[in-house]
Amino acid sequence: MTIEYIIIGAAVLLLVSVLASKASTALGIPALLLFLMIGMLAGSEGPGGIPFNDATLAQSLGVVALVYILFAGGVSTEWERVRSVTGYALALATLGVLLTAFLMGLFAVYVLGLSTVEGLLLGSIVSSTDAAAVFAILRSRNVHLRERLKSLLEFESGSNDPMAVFLTVSMIHLLTDPSAPVLGLVPSFAQQMTAGAALGYLAGRGMVFVINRVNLEYDGLYPVLSLTMTLLTYGITAVLGGNGFLAVYVAGLVLGNSTFIHKHSLIQFHDGVAWLMQIAMFLTLGLLVYPSHLIPVAKSSLAASLFLMFVARPLSVFLTLAPTRLPLPEKIMAAWVGLRGAVPVILATYPLLAGVPRAETIFNVVFFVVFTSVLLQGPSLPWVARRLKVDVPEQPAPRPAPTLLSPGSLSASLTEIPVPPDSPLVGKPVVELGLPRGAYIVLVQRGDDILLPSGATVIAPDDVLLMAGDPDSLEAVRLLVQPGAVA
Repeated sequence: MTIEYIIIGAAVLLLVSVLASKASTALGIPALLLFLMIGMLAGSEGPGGIPFNDATLAQSLGVVALVYILFAGGVSTEWERVRSVTGYALALATLGVLLTAFLMGLFAVYVLGLSTVEGLLLGSIVSSTDAAAVFAILRSRNVHLRERLKSLLEFESGSNDPMAVFLTVSMIHLLTDPSAPVLGLVPSFAQQMTAGAALGYLAGRGMVFVINRVNLEYDGLYPVLSLTMTLLTYGITAVLGGNGFLAVYVAGLVLGNSTFIHKHSLIQFHDGVAWLMQIAMFLTLGLLVYPSHLIPVAKSSLAASLFLMFVARPLSVFLTLAPTRLPLPEKIMAAWVGLRGAVPVILATYPLLAGVPRAETIFNVVFFVVFTSVLLQGPSLPWVARRLKVDVPEQPAPRPAPTLLSPGSLSASLTEIPVPPDSPLVGKPVVELGLPRGAYIVLVQRGDDILLPSGATVIAPDDVLLMAGDPDSLEAVRLLVQPGAVA
C-alpha cells in the first residue's frame, strides 16, 4: 500500500470520527464509543478491511498519546478550584487505583482463571478512569455537577493514570522475570513518583520561563515549542528513573496555573491535541481487535466489566473516602463515575509487546471493559446525577464587556506613565510585571515608535506606557513603575 493511500485512509478515519462526535450528542451515544466502532468497522474483519496488528507501533503511538493527554489534563486544571479536594483526589488516584487493581485481580484469578500476577496485570490496566469521557458526556446532556464534586472527579481522573502505568509495568516485570522480588516494587515506586513529581515541577517552571523569554519571531512556533518541551520532559524524566507520565502531568499543572504569553491559545491547542490522541487510540483499539476472537471470552469479559462497575470501583472509592466527611450522595456519584478511556487502550498493548502469556486474552477483556463502560455507564451519568441531587442549575454565561465606550469615559480611564531608567520594571516582559487587576497597557511609546504590546514585550528605559483602568489601579501601577514617587 502506497503512502498516499495510507494518508487518505487516516484522514478519512479522523474526519469520520470528528463528524461522529457531533452526531453523538443527537443520538445520545458517547463519542468515544463511536470512535471505537469506527475503528472496528475499518479493521481487518470489518467492511474497511484494513489489516493492522502491529503492537509495537500501537504502543509507540500510545506512549506519545498518553504524554499529551496527561499534559493537557494538567494544563486545564485550575489549582485554585481543586486545592480544597487535593487530599481526596490524591487518595483516590493512588490508594483507590491500587484497591481497584487488587479487587479486579482477585476476580480475574478466581473467575477468569488467570494466574495471580496475570490477574493483577489485568486489574492494573483497567484501574484508572477517564475525566475527558465523563465531562464530555455530562456537557452533552447539559448536566453540571456541584463544584466540589466536579473538582474531585476532574483532579482524580487526571492524576490517577501514572499509578496505573506503574502497576502495569511492574506486573509485566514480575511476569517476565519471576525471580524479581515483589518488595522491590516499593522503593521503585517511591523513586519514580518522587523523581517524577520533582522533575515535573522543575520542567513546568522551566516552560514558563522559556515561553515568556524566548520571544519567538512567529507566534505559530509557540505550540511547537510547548509540544517539544512536553516530550522532552517525559524523555528526560524516564531516563533519570522517574515516572515520565507523572512528570508531564505535574509540568502541565504548573504551566497551566502560571502566567505566560499566548496562554489561552496554547491551552486550546493542547486540548485539541488531547482529543486527537484519544480519537487515535480508540481507532487503534478498534483496528487491533478481531471481533471473531471476542466471542469465546465474551461471557467472562462481560462479567469482569460488571464486577468493575458494581463492586471494584465502588468498594475502592468507599474504602478510600471512608475517613472523609464527603456527603454520601457525592461518594456514590464518585463511585459510579468510573468510565474507562484511552489509557486502558494504551496499556493493553504493553502485554502484547512484552510477550506475556495470555496477552491476547487480557487485551480482549480490556476491550470489553472499555466498550461496556462507555456503553452502559456513559448514558446513565446524567440520570444518576439527578437522582442523587448532586447536579446544579447551569450558571448563565457572563455578559461580554461592552466594546464601545463614550469618549468621556474612555479618556477618563487613560493615563500616560513614563518609565525612568532606574525603574524595577526595566528589562522585564509585560507578562512578568505583576500589574494589578483592572490595569492594562494599551500602547508603549519608545522614542518615535508606537508599540502595540504583547506579553513578551520587554520594558525599556524611558518608555512611556499608555495605561487604561480605574483610578486606583492606575495609581498602583504608577507606584510600581516609579517606586520613589509620592502618592
